[in-house]
Amino acid sequence: MSGMVTQARPPRRDGSSVRIGALVPLTRPGWVEAGQHLLAGLELAVRDVNDNGGIAGSPLELVVRDTAADPRKAAAAVDELAHLGVAALVGEYHSVVARAAATRADALGLPFLCSSAVLDALTERPTDWVARLPPAQSHGWRIYADFLLGAGHRRIAVAIDPSVYWASGARVLRDHLAPRGGTVIELDMRALAPAALCDELAAHRATALLLLVGHPEPAVSIVTAVRRDQRLAEIVMGAPAGQPEFAEWAVSLGEDGAAIPFLRYLPERLGPLGVRVEAALRERLAAAPSFVAFEGYDTVAVLAEVLRAQGADRARIAASWPSVAVEGTRGRIHFSRTPGGGVWQWTWPPVQVVDRDPAEPDRFRILHTG
Repeated sequence: MSGMVTQARPPRRDGSSVRIGALVPLTRPGWVEAGQHLLAGLELAVRDVNDNGGIAGSPLELVVRDTAADPRKAAAAVDELAHLGVAALVGEYHSVVARAAATRADALGLPFLCSSAVLDALTERPTDWVARLPPAQSHGWRIYADFLLGAGHRRIAVAIDPSVYWASGARVLRDHLAPRGGTVIELDMRALAPAALCDELAAHRATALLLLVGHPEPAVSIVTAVRRDQRLAEIVMGAPAGQPEFAEWAVSLGEDGAAIPFLRYLPERLGPLGVRVEAALRERLAAAPSFVAFEGYDTVAVLAEVLRAQGADRARIAASWPSVAVEGTRGRIHFSRTPGGGVWQWTWPPVQVVDRDPAEPDRFRILHTG
C-alpha cells in the first residue's frame, strides 16, 4: 500500500519518536478536500505538540495512510500501522471506512480515536479500544430534524443513494419526525434521473428535499435540476451530511449552492485556542478551515494528553478514555458511554445547522443550534 509519513519536525537524535497512525481520504473516490482539511488539523497539532516538548521529550510523529474511501484499504492500513508499532490510530472522515478501521483496531487491540465519522454503530460490538470526537449520527441528525420541524416542514423527501450511512440517516429522520407529524418520502437515486426526481417531488408536494447522496455527483446535478424547475421554486433543499461546507461545493454550484442547510460541529464563537488554531489552519490551507480541520487538531490534542499521562502502552491508552478532560478548539472534551453507541463518545461537541448566505455564498449563516 502506498502512503506517506509526515512529521512536524525531525525526530531528536537522542531518542525515538512516538508514532501515531493516521487514516485520511486523500485520493478519489474519497472526499479529497475533507481529507486535506483533516490532515491539516492533524499535522498542525503535531507541530504544536512538538514545539512544546513533544511527549516526555520525544517527538510525536504522524504516519499517514490514504484510505481513498475504501474500507478494505483502511483495514489493511490498520494492520500495517499496527505492525509498524504505532501507539494509537487517529483520523478518517468517511463513516463506512471508519467502521472498517474501528472493527479491525478493536480486533488487534489498537487504540483508535476517530476524528470525523459519525455512524452510530462504529464497531460490531461494544469496545474500550475506540473513542470518537464527532457526535453520533443519531444525535446530530435529530437536531437537524428539529430544525426542519421548527421551519414548518412536514413533508420531507430524501434523495438517497444505497449506503449504510445514508440508510442510517434516513432512519434517524423518519423515527424522529414521524411521532411529531412529519413524513419522510424516500426517493431512490439508483432509479431516478434528476428530471424524474423533480417530477416525484412535485407529485408528492414535498416542501423539503434532503440530499443523502454523494458529492459531486449526483448532488450537483440534483441541485441544478431542482433550482431550474419552476414547480419547485418554494422547496427547501438540505444536506445534513455537510456537503456544502467545503469550497468545492461553492465552486461547483455557485449561487445555486447557497441556502442549503447542513450540519457542522463548531461553537457560535471560538475561544482563544480556537481563534489561534483557526488562523494557523487558514495559513496552512490557504482557505477558511472547515470544522473537519478543527476535528483533526482536537484529535491530536486529546491523544497527546493521553500519551503524556499514560505513555505509549496501547492498553493503558485505551483504559484512559473515561478520564480524558482536555480543552480543545471547540470546547472541553471528555468521553462517556451513550446508549447503543458501543464506543467512548465526546458528549457532545457543539452542533449547528448553517447554510451559505445567498447574498454572499462564501459567508455562513447559523440557522439553528443544538
